[in-house]
Amino acid sequence: MTTISEKKLRLKELETLIKKYDKEYYEDAAPSVSDAEYDKLLQEAETLRSQTHSDNLFSFLDNVAGKASSVFEEVEFKVPMLSLEKIYTTDELVDWVEKTRAGLGLDSATPLAFIAEYKIDGLGFSARFERGKFVRGATRGDGKIGEDITENLKVVKNFPLEIHAPDLPEVFEFRGEVFISKSDFIKLNEEMETEGKKLFANPRNAAAGSLRQLDARITAKRKLSYIVYTYGEASHLPFKTDSGFYEFAKSCGFDIQKNYTICHNAEELNAYFDATALHRAEVPFDIDGVVYKVDDISLQDRLGTIARAPKWEIAHKFPAEKAITKINSIIFQIGRTGVITPVAELAPINVGGALVSRATLHNFDYIRDKDIRPKDTVFIERAGDVIPKVSEVILSERPADATPVSEPEFCPSCGVKLIKIDDEVALRCPNPACPARRIETLRYFASKAAFDIDGLGERQIELFVDKKYIETLADIFEKLPSHAHQISKLEGFGATSVKNLLASIEKARDITLAKFINALGIPGIGTANSILLADKFGSLSAFEAAGEPVLTSIDGIGDIIAKNIVSYFADAANTAEINRLANAVRIKNPIVKKFDAAHPLYGKTIVFTGTLSSISRTDAQSLARSFGAKPTSSVSAKTDIVVAGESAGSKLAEAEKLNIKIISEEEFLNIAKDADA
Repeated sequence: MTTISEKKLRLKELETLIKKYDKEYYEDAAPSVSDAEYDKLLQEAETLRSQTHSDNLFSFLDNVAGKASSVFEEVEFKVPMLSLEKIYTTDELVDWVEKTRAGLGLDSATPLAFIAEYKIDGLGFSARFERGKFVRGATRGDGKIGEDITENLKVVKNFPLEIHAPDLPEVFEFRGEVFISKSDFIKLNEEMETEGKKLFANPRNAAAGSLRQLDARITAKRKLSYIVYTYGEASHLPFKTDSGFYEFAKSCGFDIQKNYTICHNAEELNAYFDATALHRAEVPFDIDGVVYKVDDISLQDRLGTIARAPKWEIAHKFPAEKAITKINSIIFQIGRTGVITPVAELAPINVGGALVSRATLHNFDYIRDKDIRPKDTVFIERAGDVIPKVSEVILSERPADATPVSEPEFCPSCGVKLIKIDDEVALRCPNPACPARRIETLRYFASKAAFDIDGLGERQIELFVDKKYIETLADIFEKLPSHAHQISKLEGFGATSVKNLLASIEKARDITLAKFINALGIPGIGTANSILLADKFGSLSAFEAAGEPVLTSIDGIGDIIAKNIVSYFADAANTAEINRLANAVRIKNPIVKKFDAAHPLYGKTIVFTGTLSSISRTDAQSLARSFGAKPTSSVSAKTDIVVAGESAGSKLAEAEKLNIKIISEEEFLNIAKDADA
């Protein structure tokens, strides 16, 4: 049983983590965990504080997350900008409504009006007006002190700089959310990709990064929008309800929540939530839930606030890793090995912290089993970094003209007749010269898992192939740099982006043997197997010369993969390409290490689960292999050790059930450190 001191120790760990994630989200606009993971940690901390009777300790749980950056001038709020408490279930909603009524001393028969509205996933702002003129804009910061973004707010679309209305207060502070529409976000990321810049994960990050620019001219180019939904400091209030505030804000020329509604009980509020979740993909901007608030301002004042949130208002969040959207069409994607994968093109929706516009349908058996059709309304699921998938069709929403999709007979790229190999489910294009296969091969070659060439994504590769600047893998190093002048003249490129691309190509010339092997795209060879093969053979020449018996003797390399490797090197075109590549790059061969049979990891089957904070999972697996361990992806009775990082889930539970040894990331690294000492 966990002791009080152990719980307090865990609270200290959570405080460090939560503060780190707060900085990433609110200050850097670059979160490393999903909202769901963050909320889970926050809920754990709240529970532990209650269990340890530490209400006066761990004040980070009572503060509004975020902090003003030292880069901007500070703005102090006379009326704090609070955050909202969150709920996730209907039972929690019913409980909140009952507590709200009890707090006001109302019985169930007394009418009480609530507003239900979208929870926009953007960046909160404050806009102060004096005598009708805009004088100062600020981010929320920590709720007490924000950042001065006055000049940036001035260039947000439709933002009024002067207002006129009957009974206009001398001082009035509008508060709301700045955001970027989903369509503008997609266009912005396309521009960023063309320029070889880092893409934004979702519209919220894009809006936050754009509004907090030091140069307002950059902000002006980002097509930001805003909505006001509440107020702060005011010399007097010309309204008595929140719905009255909306009418006032609208009369002043502000963009307001247009989809709010008045509800009177938990059933009506929940019906609004369900309807919003069902049609969320149709909303032109990103929302991550709905907000409920008592409409009458005098009743809001009676209810008051807790440490960092009002009692009269609450956010009902959508599930982070599951959402509802519509399938616009189903297309057929050709992979580098020729496999045809059906893909659903979706109305864009935020799932697991990323804006998703495509989801895999795996294969045609999957489509038939779930009866997935274009125009269907569907559930999309995405856990962690897993590719989004269509998990369920909502048949009650299916239109009459939604017809089943047919398997293609010919490759949609090159027109060659598709085939099936042995008992495979997948259809394949057998044409090695298929344009789509070539694009995918080049894209994978330049990806982070392989040569990691910044500025050489799918869009650039398609353009360069079309212009005949590259055709083969080695062309990236041998020919592409010679076209620098022509590239700089293309739309979306310039001298700086071309310079960065050339620098990235030059940097990529130094590569590990494992990544080089992975970049070749041999069927069945991914990151893990590439590391295995590099560690086993130590050089490219030794790997090329290996026959099937040697290959199959390696734990993790089966008959099929071994045949694929031998077949790959038996192809003269492949070996010619490898020779060109080997002359163009510098392969860093690994140091082949002899295993110490006495080492505590030697011969152990090991599983890594959860989020590792100081080492990537791939590097941790490679480190384990260097001591003779065998990393696997699933827990079974054969597993010897489970290394549990933050937010470890089902694998940890399975390990506990099977009484498997569980160690922390720190313990694992200490074992490795002791071995190297």
